[in-house]
Amino acid sequence: MWINIGIVALLLVGVYCFIELVGWRTRLLTSRTERRAEDTYDQYADSPGQQRPYASKRGAWTDD
Repeated sequence: MWINIGIVALLLVGVYCFIELVGWRTRLLTSRTERRAEDTYDQYADSPGQQRPYASKRGAWTDD
């Protein structure tokens, strides 16, 4: 009888820990930040010369 209570208690503690861990990760990944996509785009974008042929095929290139 005590072993069954112990197993159920461990199972409940495990489920609680999992829920807490998921909540912590969710809060970490969805926290506010000062970085914007526009600010980081230049680090990952191709040069304008490489972008132009790709975009002109799709009708999205504008020379600003």
